This record gives sequence, structure tokens and C-alpha cells, in this order.
Amino acid sequence: MAPKTTYIALGCEGSANKLGIGVILHTATDTKILSNLRHTFVSPPGTGFLPKDTAAHHRSHFVSLARAALSAASITPSDIDCICFTQGPGMGAPLTSVAIGARTLSLLWDKPLVGVNHCVGHIEMGRHITGAENPVVLYVSGGNSQVIAYAERRYRIFGETLDIAVGNCLDRFARTLAISNDPAPGYNIEQMAKRGKRLLDLPYTVKGMDCSFSGILASVDALAAQMKAAGDQAEYTAEDLCFSLQETVYAMLVEITERAMAHVGSNQVLIVGGVGCNERLQEMMGLMAQERGGSVYATDERFCIDNGIMIAQAGLLAYKTGYTTPLEDTVCTQRFRTDEVYVKWRD
Repeated sequence: MAPKTTYIALGCEGSANKLGIGVILHTATDTKILSNLRHTFVSPPGTGFLPKDTAAHHRSHFVSLARAALSAASITPSDIDCICFTQGPGMGAPLTSVAIGARTLSLLWDKPLVGVNHCVGHIEMGRHITGAENPVVLYVSGGNSQVIAYAERRYRIFGETLDIAVGNCLDRFARTLAISNDPAPGYNIEQMAKRGKRLLDLPYTVKGMDCSFSGILASVDALAAQMKAAGDQAEYTAEDLCFSLQETVYAMLVEITERAMAHVGSNQVLIVGGVGCNERLQEMMGLMAQERGGSVYATDERFCIDNGIMIAQAGLLAYKTGYTTPLEDTVCTQRFRTDEVYVKWRD
């Protein structure tokens, strides 16, 4: 009997406010995205998304999005080899709601489950889309900020946030200014920052390869309060605040990434995660890499923002090495570390 060469995986993502379901095809020579659908829970301006509300959103849209993903991929459940789902890290209630959906599909269709680390999903999708060989990875999102490099079948964390993630810092400042959450608070801050003209002094907190963002948030929140109190007499604008916040936090991220590149001897940087879509971050990282004779790799919003196809990609890579997750072990964890995953599919 000839060895199997074609595999299809369904990926389910729901670690935060994006519910994503995608279908991926692996052949002996190619990887093809058959569908990649997403539905976002958007909370009112000035608010964040609560776990219970986000979980309710995911539960209400899971079935229809799964049906649509199969239809867009032109496949039936019998074509699928495995069902991959985000096992962590992330928000507990949303993660669990999507895991329950994945378990249900597994039982209905009699297909094995593959639990996926959310961060590894971002990395593997980024590597596939960009073709980056062995880069230093800057993983920046609403819940995570890490500098990562691969060594001996693990994605090793060389630096990370000591408190809140950079995306969380941006999101919370968007709440301070009551900026719309549609399509995303960070995106709207980016657009406002393009109109900023004054760079205000904010705390710059880098400790080795680690960063801290809570002090910057407290400082820029205080400046926003002073601006509102001054009214028309204010010396700076909301756009100036967005500009100053972006420039400061992205400079910190560029610094720790460059330090990691020097440490591991790499000249490639791969930016993944939702904040990785930011054009200013990509520009600043590009200037640093260019000075080192290196290059930057990044993806667009289809793949850098949380999505189901990245979970399908990482899950299928693991599945093809013989890995599956027994039903009794499909419990989600909010603190699933990137370096806990054994990366058997890489040399």
C-alpha cells in the first residue's frame, strides 16, 4: 500500500475576540489554503471584550462558520484527516467554547483531535507564508509579547513582556480615548498616529531582552487626562499621544529583537501576531534589519490577526509526525508556554 501523501485539516481558533475556522491541504509538494474564515466580536468604544461575552459570541457563530468553511473549501467531513483547535494560551472562556465545538465535530465525524499552541500556530503560518528559513521571531499581540528563536526542536523564548502585552497596552489606551474597536483598536490608533506631529516623553523600559509596558500605559493615560482637562488649551492632541505611544513601544521591541538577533547570529526577523500588521512597526524593524544586512518578514491581516488556518497548519504538521490529543487531554490552559511544545516536525 502506497504511503499517504495528501492530508486535510480543519483548524479552529478562538483564544480572544476572533473566531476563526480554516481548512488546509498538504500534499507531497505543496500546501494550499482551501478556506480561512473569521468572525470578530466587536465591543462598544471605550470598552474591552469580557470573557463571558466573547465566549457567547464564539458559541453562537461556531456552527455557521464551520459550515461556511467546509463549503468554501469544497470538501465534506469525510475528507478531513484531523480537527485542530487552540489549546492555549488565551482567554479561558472563549478557548473552552471553541474547544467544545472542536470536540463535538471530532465525535460527530469520528476524527482525531490535535491541540495546538496559539503562538506556535502564528510562527508556523508566518514561516510558511513568508518563506523565512530560521528567523528570530517577534510575536506581538493583545495577549503576548515574546522574542523567540528555534533551537533543538523547541521555540525558545529569549525575551518577553514582564507585565502586559504590547497589544494590550494599545487596546487599553484606545479605551482611554474611547476609540472605536472596529475593525480593531490597534488599527485605529495606527491611523491616528499617522497624523501625530509631536513626540512626547514616555517611559522607556527595556531590561535585557525583556520589556515592560504598564508604566508607559499609566504615563500616557495621565497625559490623556491632562489633555481632556485642558480642553482647547491643550498643548498636544490625541493624535500626538497615539504617535508617541507607538514610537516608544515599537522602539523597545526593535531593541530587544536586535539584541536577540546578535545573540543567536541570525539576520532574519519574522513578525507575527495581530500587532505585526502595524506598518510603522514593520518599517522600524526593516530599518534595523537593513543596517545589519538582514531582512524582515511579515504577513498581512489575513494571517497575522488570529485565524483558523494557522491552527490547521501547525496542527497538521504535528499530526503528520503521529501526534494527536486524546479527548480527555483536550482541556485548555490560559498559560500554555511557547517553549513547552516539542517541535518534532523541524530538524
